[in-house]
Amino acid sequence: MSLGAPAPVCVGDYEERAREALDPNAWAYFAGGAADERTLRANREAWNALWLQPRVLRPLAHGHTRVELLGRTLAHPLLLAPVAYQRMAHPQGELGSALAASAQGAGLVLSTQSSTPMEEVARAVRDDTQRGPLWFQIYLQGDRGFDLALMRRAEAAGFEALVLTVDAPVHGARDRERRAGFRLPADVSAVHLHGAPPLPHGGELCGGLLQAATQWDDVAWLRGVTRLPLLLKGVLHADDARLALAQGVDGLIVSNHGGRTLDTALPTAWALPRIADAVGGAVPLLVDGGIRRGTDVLKAVALGARAVLIGRPYVLALAVAGAQGVAHALRLLRDELEIAMALAGCATLADARRELLFERPGSLLGAP
Repeated sequence: MSLGAPAPVCVGDYEERAREALDPNAWAYFAGGAADERTLRANREAWNALWLQPRVLRPLAHGHTRVELLGRTLAHPLLLAPVAYQRMAHPQGELGSALAASAQGAGLVLSTQSSTPMEEVARAVRDDTQRGPLWFQIYLQGDRGFDLALMRRAEAAGFEALVLTVDAPVHGARDRERRAGFRLPADVSAVHLHGAPPLPHGGELCGGLLQAATQWDDVAWLRGVTRLPLLLKGVLHADDARLALAQGVDGLIVSNHGGRTLDTALPTAWALPRIADAVGGAVPLLVDGGIRRGTDVLKAVALGARAVLIGRPYVLALAVAGAQGVAHALRLLRDELEIAMALAGCATLADARRELLFERPGSLLGAP
């Protein structure tokens, strides 16, 4: 489907069109969450529950959206989150998303479960001097030889950081997928996991799958064998943030996996300020989950995030219009962010602090 007329005017418009563009199998996978999907909905509701209290008559000349992240200056604080099996959304798959991100100066985090090889993705964008960061997300497979080889491939391909997902030792109970009878199409697979070690079995909890679950000693091992910056994705508890600092990680991504793993896990907008207080600026924080508007991005920065990641909004735009759709969705969010900054009295993102958010008497920001 082409953009056509009228063109989408917000990322939500792409979601409506994607439901028509995707078959029920793919729609259940990309749009659904775990169980009753309470966390999926709450992520969105939590950003909506935060209110901006703008300042007026502030100096806005020479304003910009630039931000520093892991030694790089980004044109804006938008990154594409790791999303698996993107060729199920559109034939261009991860390659289309990468090209769109590069064209818009956005960061890209490629999934371990990518349906396009990492080398092909990196080769297409790594020499673009205007692109954003190029990171590789990794799920440890319980075999350090296999994991080390995968990491070395990412280093050799030109990826600039590793993102270790820590909140999904097993899949969530995804009712929507089960009702749809979800299965991967024959021509789509996790190409990086061909030849991966077999899943463990035996034991009482989750059929023994947790025998290979990632633990803190695995974080220490990974930190010791890679020269790349290491971020942990999936942190919601302040104590885990402190433990991560002790392991020498370079950044944290506050995430509940888009509501796809543990249903009723708290929304990321609630967790973010508590984790920001816990780490005290020692490492950069990023956040995902429910971000659909430029005002959400501004609120996230005010709560302590250096940048944000989007997942469903871009993969649904990919389903509708390929790379063009992803680029357009990113541009829409960036335009909305700039408008929100101007109307809130923020010349730069450094001006977005918690005082920008209205706190009801007797409540904590982001909490009911």
